[in-house]
Amino acid sequence: MLLDGELTSREFRALDMNAEYLGVSPLQLMENAGRAVADAVMERFKPGCRVIVVCGPGGNGGDGLVAARHLAGAGYKVEVLLVLTPGGIRSEEARANLESIRRMRSTVRVREVYSSSQLGELEGDVILDALLGTGVRGPLSSPFLEAVQAMNRSNGYKVAVDVPSGMDSDTGAALGEALRADLTVTFHKPKKGFKKGKEFLGELRVSPIGIPPEAELFAGPGDVYLATRSRPPESKKGDFGYLLVVGGSETYSGAPALTALGAYSVGVDLVYVAAPETAASIIAGFSPALVTIKLRGSHLSPRGLEEFRPLLERVEAVAVGPGLGLHEDTLRAVETLLGWAEELGLPLLLDADAIKAYSKMERRIRTPTVLTPHSGEFKTLTGREAPADIWERGRIVEEEARRLGVVLLLKGNIDVISDGLHTRYNLTGNPGMTVGGTGDVLSGVVSGLMAMGCDPYEAAVAGAFINGAAGDKVYEEKGFHILPTDLLGKIPMVMEEALAGKLKAK
Repeated sequence: MLLDGELTSREFRALDMNAEYLGVSPLQLMENAGRAVADAVMERFKPGCRVIVVCGPGGNGGDGLVAARHLAGAGYKVEVLLVLTPGGIRSEEARANLESIRRMRSTVRVREVYSSSQLGELEGDVILDALLGTGVRGPLSSPFLEAVQAMNRSNGYKVAVDVPSGMDSDTGAALGEALRADLTVTFHKPKKGFKKGKEFLGELRVSPIGIPPEAELFAGPGDVYLATRSRPPESKKGDFGYLLVVGGSETYSGAPALTALGAYSVGVDLVYVAAPETAASIIAGFSPALVTIKLRGSHLSPRGLEEFRPLLERVEAVAVGPGLGLHEDTLRAVETLLGWAEELGLPLLLDADAIKAYSKMERRIRTPTVLTPHSGEFKTLTGREAPADIWERGRIVEEEARRLGVVLLLKGNIDVISDGLHTRYNLTGNPGMTVGGTGDVLSGVVSGLMAMGCDPYEAAVAGAFINGAAGDKVYEEKGFHILPTDLLGKIPMVMEEALAGKLKAK
């Protein structure tokens, strides 16, 4: 979630989800949004004016219903036009506000419209467009198209609620017809498409609606939403990514297996594990789902690389480092491997010994890369201590991410994630996760999301949140007696609960 001065529709949805996770309900946000619109009208028109509020079936319509209630209470003559399809009102919060409006029989007239023939002409001093908001994708269908046309024909002063209906809030384009507003009251921040869609906005007013700053600062369920792709029924093998994990040595065989299983837990279609032959057989025994590539020797070396060079053309991302070891020829092999990935433009995740190898390289990698150091590895990588003060730590991590041209995920009791421009913090997790292997699972979660096409920074933010929340679920059952394998069964649960709005903050 790259939250600058503008938001995409997905980012705005993610903020809503993070705000709810922090205890600010959608009903509260809807109330604040509707009140902001009503205030804008009351600043410009006196009580007694006729206001027609055109509401759609979603949350934008709910904002309009709140505005209608406030305007009626302030002495305006209010008519609500509900433009619906057979499914009716979709938003639970909008349904709650509609019940309030229906009880205001003496001050608000409510009319339901299911077809264009029921619309008629809209004759009011003010026309509030609460039809569709940020949900528009593609040309408007009936009766929404005709409702926008009727609003455009009206001589009333047109106020768009959040986004003029018919305008794509991400691109500013109108595929068909869009409302040409006199005033747009948008919420929290301007939308991405406003620069190109100025002709539809009229005067632009940005109104805060109570989204806490922490919704942008701390990782939350909204970041899981941004990192997750839907799976249509026609999905086939390969649509959700292939990942290559390179790791293991004669001493460490569990780490790359945990990384691979962590990737599977977030939904990757296939994971290859390339490991020295001394470790590969042990890794294969962890799960029949693991496709192991046996490399010659007891540790990664340049001669073993050729055996999986063709694999790089089959995968969408590569995770390097878990259990790798620090043999001299392993360091040379890592540098060669990173060069191949760079040639193919493959996203990389570097953890553990791969971070140490990277710190010795004389040049910087030029492909999207996430590094996941703990504080000791961070010092090896950058030469700088990670400060105890979390905000100072964030500043240092951001500086180093910018200098290195990578995404840094500094693991700790509070994780710090930065791409050099934006910095986020993750509060999930607990002291029981100091056990070895939880970081390997984290590497799998992040690289798995990357293999499925997720932006590396968004994958790192979401991955830190998911991994920590999984650890918190294990803690609820076992206390601090956590094994890294315990996280694997909780990760899908965390993701589903996050997307359903059922995950609660600590």
